[in-house]
Amino acid sequence: MDEARKEAEEVMFGAIDEVLDKSGVKAKDIGILVVNCSLFNPTPSLSAMIVNHYNLRGNVLSYNLGGMGCSASLISIDLAKQLLQVHPNSYALVVSMENITLNWYMGNNRSMLVSNCLFRMGGAAILLSNKSCDRRQAKYQLVHTIRTHKGADDKSYGCAFQEEDDTKRIGVSLSKDLMAVAGEALKTNITTLGPLVLPMSEQLLFFATLVARKIFKMKMKPYIPDFKLAFEHFCIHSGGKAVLDEMEKNLNLNEWDMEPSRMTLYRFGNTSSGSLWYELAYSEAKGRIKKGDKTWQIAFGSGFKCNSAVWKSLKTINPAKEKNPWIDEIHEFPVHVSKLEKVIDS
Repeated sequence: MDEARKEAEEVMFGAIDEVLDKSGVKAKDIGILVVNCSLFNPTPSLSAMIVNHYNLRGNVLSYNLGGMGCSASLISIDLAKQLLQVHPNSYALVVSMENITLNWYMGNNRSMLVSNCLFRMGGAAILLSNKSCDRRQAKYQLVHTIRTHKGADDKSYGCAFQEEDDTKRIGVSLSKDLMAVAGEALKTNITTLGPLVLPMSEQLLFFATLVARKIFKMKMKPYIPDFKLAFEHFCIHSGGKAVLDEMEKNLNLNEWDMEPSRMTLYRFGNTSSGSLWYELAYSEAKGRIKKGDKTWQIAFGSGFKCNSAVWKSLKTINPAKEKNPWIDEIHEFPVHVSKLEKVIDS
């Protein structure tokens, strides 16, 4: 427990120190705090740990989200957004991380051993503001958050499940149904997101195909909208190679679109809810983010959930002025993943 707390402090405090330094915002100015960590939920909570360390004010609105899986960061962003809509002139700090010290599986169940190979320590801190005066220095504007929850279905609910194995060792079991469940959750999510972001031509094609299949029972493949007409950048949760391969195929994306996600998985592993921010940082470090660009973040999590966020860039990001996890080595990426590595991964 002591080592897990130290790990949490290292991740959270390191990220928060940097975001406060970058923004010039003082800890006392933060009015909303949302922390998410799926598997490590000590008492006092992680959010209380942050309040204590930074001596946050007594009326701070503090929330601690647990057990919500890899997509919890976008749930935290959505919660912060809703709170900012009713609390004017406020700062909201979102901290997304995962803790593996107490969650390393020590048994021999294959479905539980997979998580040992994928998950790594990492996290991110995001500062949001509803103050008009902050627009000048803000990087992004939050445009949409779309949340999809399939927990009412038993197969979806149990596809990623923390439990004991036959020897009473605790681990997270990943079901073989995971990819199918993720696919269904994705379809529901993009059906809601599509009308908000896609041009009318793509919406009409999607609707016509849907009517032909559902009403006239015509045998044809579902129409996959061209989301590259709506977004310049994609940050897809780096849950594993199979997940990224499936997303690339289902959304008709190319290697350039998938590069931030694949390189994040290669370099940092699956950092759970923090992965989306490592991916966005990759695009920034590569100098890809231009003023007006839209980025689609999409993540999957136990429960089962699929969550999306759309961000619009308010400025062109200059990599030379950025400090993020990639800056010191971005010139070495992208790397080529050899056939041997692909075999080992699969």
